[in-house]
Amino acid sequence: MAKKYVYSFGGKKAEGSAQMRNLLGGKGAGLAEMTRLGIPVPPGFTITTEACLEYFKNKQFPKGMFNEAVAALTRVEKIKKEKFGDPANPLLVSVRSGSRASMPGMMDTVLNLGLNDQTVLGMIKKSNNEQFGYDAYRRFVAMFGTIVMGVKREHFDEAFTAALHTHRVSLDAMLPANALKELVATFKKIVMKEAKRPFPDNPMEQLQMAIAAVFDSWFGARAVTYRRLNNIPDTWGTSVSVVAMIFGNRGDDSGTGVLFTRNPNTGERRFFGEFLFNAQGEDVVAGI
Repeated sequence: MAKKYVYSFGGKKAEGSAQMRNLLGGKGAGLAEMTRLGIPVPPGFTITTEACLEYFKNKQFPKGMFNEAVAALTRVEKIKKEKFGDPANPLLVSVRSGSRASMPGMMDTVLNLGLNDQTVLGMIKKSNNEQFGYDAYRRFVAMFGTIVMGVKREHFDEAFTAALHTHRVSLDAMLPANALKELVATFKKIVMKEAKRPFPDNPMEQLQMAIAAVFDSWFGARAVTYRRLNNIPDTWGTSVSVVAMIFGNRGDDSGTGVLFTRNPNTGERRFFGEFLFNAQGEDVVAGI
């Protein structure tokens, strides 16, 4: 029997559980268990730590792994009633790391994956919000360009700061849709110049590249140093969770945040959290 590399969750059903932390990582096991408990978790699937270790051993995805991922993605499409790469009714996903031990901020995440010049128009039509659509798109190009294609983040930050000055605004959410649309084009030119290849428009290619990049981040400099300092073995590997996007940047009635059951500064047993309106998760966790 072929080895199983992908475990689905969503629609009040999950193939994984909290007991499968070593195989699904902390995030994957947690998402599966919350789904089992009936907590409204966005649907998705987790690619196992075993797949990660085989990827490093053979320098490629294990045989059948990506086909399993595509089948699991089809299940997400049915739950969300959206289709990955569909210009009229697009499904977007996040691609997230997940070691069995907590390694906060040490590995990589890609948000808003599945956007291109056609699917962004579907996003805009569905939300009736052009500013939101192009804000998500410029975020995606910058994040994918940095994490997956190796472009230095400061190139995107400099272009973004210039746009703020040009339009005489101080916050991301104040930039008009036309400015964000221009930024998408500028960011793609930056990718072409720095990565020496065009930004990929095919959502399935984007997904393959992002999964590989998250696997690769297990041996990124930050992650290796963190593991050495915290006695976490290199042999554990990371899982990859692909989850339907929920948008905190969809207006002033949307938001994003991080919540702890203890104060991380003092250890006091009280809820502690940080959040932002009209923003996405990276704005909080990356301090931007």
